[in-house]
Amino acid sequence: MLGPSRAILPFAKDLAHYMISKAGVIALTRSLAKEYGRHGFRVNAIVPGGIMTRGVKDTAKQILRLKIELVGTAIEFMHRTPLGRMGEPDEVARIALVLASDLSSYVTGAIIPVDGGFLSA
Repeated sequence: MLGPSRAILPFAKDLAHYMISKAGVIALTRSLAKEYGRHGFRVNAIVPGGIMTRGVKDTAKQILRLKIELVGTAIEFMHRTPLGRMGEPDEVARIALVLASDLSSYVTGAIIPVDGGFLSA
């Protein structure tokens, strides 16, 4: 489960709202899996991190405009991520495909990070 703020983003501040919402999704996922598993439902959550989305690309443009506080955040993120790169949207989609298929027929209540190892580092 989520611990103190450094478990998510040790270098970012003012993220209480983000952390509470993420903890709520995790708790809801586990509760729904427990409650509805006997009825044939499988409930899992994908926790993406550092995915090269449009929002990330927009932030990168701000970094190029020398917003110094963002430069430090980007460097810290890349340094902490064991795979040393951002993920692609397709990498998250592939996990969703596995979870939607019979390949994961015995998987429920799982919280699956797709983050290049960020949470384990």
